[in-house]
Amino acid sequence: MEHRLKQLVRWLLVPQDQDHHQDNATANGMTTPTTVSWLLEGGLPVPGLPGVIMSWSGITSALLLLVLGYALYRFYYQAVVWKRDLTDIGYNHVLDAASIGRNDRRRVDCVNRARRLRKIGDRIPPPYPNGWFAVLESEELGPGATRAVDCLGQNLAVFRTLAGTVHVLDAYCPHLGANLGVGGVVRGDCIECPFHHWTFSGQDGQCTNIPYSRSGTIPKVARLRKWQSLEANGFIFVWHHADPDATPWTFRVVQEIEDGRWAYYGKNEFLVNCHIQDVPENGADVAHLAAVHGPNMLSGSDIRYSRAGWAEFGMHSWLASWNAPGEGDPPHVATMDLVHSFRLFDKLEVGKIDVRAHQIGPGYVQLMMNTGMGPFVVLQTVTPVEPLVQKVIHRFYAPRNLWNAIFQKFAIWAESVMFERDMMVWNHKQFIDNPLLIKEDRLIKAYRKWYSQFYSENSISFTMAKEKLDW
Repeated sequence: MEHRLKQLVRWLLVPQDQDHHQDNATANGMTTPTTVSWLLEGGLPVPGLPGVIMSWSGITSALLLLVLGYALYRFYYQAVVWKRDLTDIGYNHVLDAASIGRNDRRRVDCVNRARRLRKIGDRIPPPYPNGWFAVLESEELGPGATRAVDCLGQNLAVFRTLAGTVHVLDAYCPHLGANLGVGGVVRGDCIECPFHHWTFSGQDGQCTNIPYSRSGTIPKVARLRKWQSLEANGFIFVWHHADPDATPWTFRVVQEIEDGRWAYYGKNEFLVNCHIQDVPENGADVAHLAAVHGPNMLSGSDIRYSRAGWAEFGMHSWLASWNAPGEGDPPHVATMDLVHSFRLFDKLEVGKIDVRAHQIGPGYVQLMMNTGMGPFVVLQTVTPVEPLVQKVIHRFYAPRNLWNAIFQKFAIWAESVMFERDMMVWNHKQFIDNPLLIKEDRLIKAYRKWYSQFYSENSISFTMAKEKLDW
């Protein structure tokens, strides 16, 4: 075995002429190069393999192999992250008109001016509907970590104990108003305020310790609101409802993700300037698929140029239907069935994908995909950061194999391009409470009726939410 290993190393690392010279020298009774002589003869003895010399070219080859191996390892295991800010997508026409480049300091001011001038519409629904909403991705909160999260019109302190349990409390300490999510320290199952070290239980929000209190008495009113939360499928969710006594619905998980059978391949993340209802409404708006997503994805995400003539050799075909829950089904779950294919020269059909999407409440979608090479799933979360700003994340999961290592990276790019086309519409559209619909748009009307269940009498109005934010 040792002899074969020597021969393999010689073949890989030692030039043939040097190897032949060494063999002749050994046969004539000459000694092999010493540790000192390798500097003069251009070789390096390999520890543990007497008589084997690694040449400089061999060292270079070995390093190249290591770099290549590391690159292949990263390609196979590294998740892809496609992340865009509010000013990155959908405002190119405004920026181009003002001759403002990507790194120009005027970019944010220009985009904000366009946002202010936009007529957003009348009778806008409440901006924060009732349901489960993602506040963080699991990997964003390590053991013993604390995060401040602003969403749903709330300021939250989210922390994870060393045992791995996640708790969500109101952020502001009732003592003097410090934000526990900014500098708060995890102490067992509690979080310690960074200002005066008051400690609050993650279980119920009750203050458990005031270190400088001589009496040791803790006022019963020293309590923070405890938010019901859960962690599933790579996200941390909170239950948000305008009616405190409302019972959360049972959360639906993808078991293949939860038990580790499917691997995480990456995500995209966007900030979208629209009402939350607009995003899932696209599922019922089947007519927009051909208009916005029919043109070749190679033509890019800017809808001003997506119908370029050079890209007409390939078009996307969509067959879709949206369905409200039937009798006996959970009322908060709607479904969409979709068949996608790519047509070359309007004849050859390739890349067929069957999709079953479950819209679970107002801000969570599970898109179950089936291709000729196997299944995968995309999880979409939509969380209101402001009344008209939504944080949208898509996480991609599939069985771990070489095909998915390649295909999922392509899928993340392709889905990002298509979603950015929608963003260019959302970022500038007006919300119309009573839209002009024709017979073929009947699914939109059915969708809005279904979605209205997530607003209640006590839901904060859009006007009130905006006034609180402006203050």
